[in-house]
Amino acid sequence: MIVPCYNERATIGQLLEALLQQGVDLRDLEVIISDGMSTDGTREAVLTFGQAHPGLGIRIIDNPDRSIPAALNQGIQQSKGDVIVRLDAHSVPDPGYIRRCLEVLQTTGAANVGGVWDVRPSAETWIGKAIAAAAAHPLGAGDARYRISGRAGVVDTVPFGAFRREWYDRIGPFNESLPTNEDYEFNVRLRQAGGTVWFDPSIRSAYFARSNLRGLARQYARYGFWKSRMLRSHPDSLRWRQAIPPLFVLALLVLGAISPFSITGRLSLALSLVAYVSVTVVAAAAEAVKRRDPGQVVGFPLAIWTIHFAWGAAFLWGFISGLFEGGKRARRA
Repeated sequence: MIVPCYNERATIGQLLEALLQQGVDLRDLEVIISDGMSTDGTREAVLTFGQAHPGLGIRIIDNPDRSIPAALNQGIQQSKGDVIVRLDAHSVPDPGYIRRCLEVLQTTGAANVGGVWDVRPSAETWIGKAIAAAAAHPLGAGDARYRISGRAGVVDTVPFGAFRREWYDRIGPFNESLPTNEDYEFNVRLRQAGGTVWFDPSIRSAYFARSNLRGLARQYARYGFWKSRMLRSHPDSLRWRQAIPPLFVLALLVLGAISPFSITGRLSLALSLVAYVSVTVVAAAAEAVKRRDPGQVVGFPLAIWTIHFAWGAAFLWGFISGLFEGGKRARRA
């Protein structure tokens, strides 16, 4: 099992505790923590846990680049097992998670398997709970089954994932030029090589969402920017859930630009914003009732707007700046 990690003292203990309840022989479980030189006591917490549980083989390796794909590649290259299970230090697998991954790999013959993120707040504040709700809602996640759940079957990607080493050897390492979206790009290459990515809702892990809107905006801006860069190599991997936010942001920019000169532009812009706000507010009210949490009425729309505009604007910027970079490289050649 490979765990990329950087300054995760708050959650690393929960992850390690969960590994003791995986329904597999601990002697068969190799745990590699690929640490980006944490400074918050994460390494010390891992070492202390390892000393208290010597039956669980935990090893820390250095990842000075603080890059997730580099952490994964280093960990896999130093591991010995035939099956790679990837987890993150801010997640907690349910009891039996690894056992179910192994069973689903065996029964489906899939190249990569994964399941549901039970998105939880990392802070029990009104905005922290709203961010977690938004990240698991179709307005925030689209049709991504790993966030909204659904039936077992073939999907485009899964969170974290469990795959046989032979597939890694066949298609090559995680792309270290992508600081994020590296798992999606890996799954694109798996599918191009004839492999299947399989979702099973019985494979579950808790994932802790960002605690505030600033952190959420940075997260989704990073997702959007690097998704646009990934599409330069895999343009056919774009899904509608990923395309809608940048198209919406682009439409607002165009309508905003022509509004001073066009009544039709002003009306279209106003109607678009009213419709968008109305949909998110109605969804917020439904979440508030469902969760018995009045804070959702304000927090949920704020989180959804942050997700959409951060992703959409960063995607457009990544796409446009990539065109200029491509032009400069062409002129130098």
